[in-house]
Amino acid sequence: MVAALVALVAAPARAAEWKPRTYASENRLELRTTAPGEGDHWFPVWVVVLDDQVYVRLGTRAAGRIERNTTKPYVGVRVAGEQFERIKGVPAPESVERVARAMADKYWSDVIIRHMDHPLTLRLVPE
Repeated sequence: MVAALVALVAAPARAAEWKPRTYASENRLELRTTAPGEGDHWFPVWVVVLDDQVYVRLGTRAAGRIERNTTKPYVGVRVAGEQFERIKGVPAPESVERVARAMADKYWSDVIIRHMDHPLTLRLVPE
């Protein structure tokens, strides 16, 4: 009994599995960037899933965080109760319009938000 308990405690934690279809029903996820002199910073963003790919659309401030991120192109992601330490943020300029339409369909307040500057659309890809 004690040996089983010790083995359980000593076993490595199961890595979270990236499940885009699950994230389609989430309203947001959190991204983690790391800035010089500031350390880790988590911030929430809206999320959409298109063709089994996870996308976020970032405003000026969040895009600046991505640009200054010392772990670029990698970010941390929290979504659906899971945390991922190393997800690649791939700029997706070819998907800007599709992501914007998906955001408008998913979020009622996008009627206002869509008029703000969104200089960066990212596709989030697990390593």
